[in-house]
Amino acid sequence: MQLPYPFTTRPPLVAVLRLAGAIGVGGRLAGGLSDQSLAPLIERAFSRGKPVAVALSINSPGGSATQSALIAARIRRLSEEKKVPVYAFCEDVAASGGYWLATAADEIYADENAILGSIGVIYSGFGLQDLIARYGVERRVITAGRSKSMLDPFRPVVEEDRARIIRIMEAIHGNFIAQVKARRGARLVDEDLFTGEIWVARAAQEKGLIDGIGHLVPVMKAKFGDRTRFAVASPRRTLFQRLGAPGAGDVVAAFEERALWSRFGL
Repeated sequence: MQLPYPFTTRPPLVAVLRLAGAIGVGGRLAGGLSDQSLAPLIERAFSRGKPVAVALSINSPGGSATQSALIAARIRRLSEEKKVPVYAFCEDVAASGGYWLATAADEIYADENAILGSIGVIYSGFGLQDLIARYGVERRVITAGRSKSMLDPFRPVVEEDRARIIRIMEAIHGNFIAQVKARRGARLVDEDLFTGEIWVARAAQEKGLIDGIGHLVPVMKAKFGDRTRFAVASPRRTLFQRLGAPGAGDVVAAFEERALWSRFGL
């Protein structure tokens, strides 16, 4: 019987966590990213097989600021608890909430054609008051609380509502800016980064938003050796989700996700 060599060491393991899609956009059809759905995968990435690092493979146009913050905070918390470094690798897009996720990493890399940035907050909706007036439709809304019907799409915009939404957006924008500054620190070389503008990878590197141009496997092998192994974790869809017909909520979620991608020409 052949015995294993007693002094051989196992090749280093890098856990790969794939974060692809819009953030916080749910439904069976759209399958958005959320802290609740990703929590088991994130926990497993940091604990299974004693990884030397966790690599985030990110391809996201953004979405919910809250879910972006929760996911990034969970990654940072486990990185510090387990003393495992985190590296982010951005594909087509890591913008808005997608870039928020990338800031959870200790170092950020991107494909040369990747789009990054969009450090801002957006609100969008429709005004349909003229449409229903044209067809003689009367809108009936009864509320307790004068701000309960804020930005009703079937009524003209009230300036008080607009001012309230701007205050909310500015507060969230401030949180986003604080996250980027806290995680990127002295690497940021330009203060004018928080206008919502986007950059292709090399321009983003010049501004300190990323650390380099590179892809996951070669960069990780350069850091940990050619024998590095990779364990990929990504959300699974159940049989019901794969076979079930989408409902109205799923269709709406799919349109929301498509709109997020289309902002970046994808």
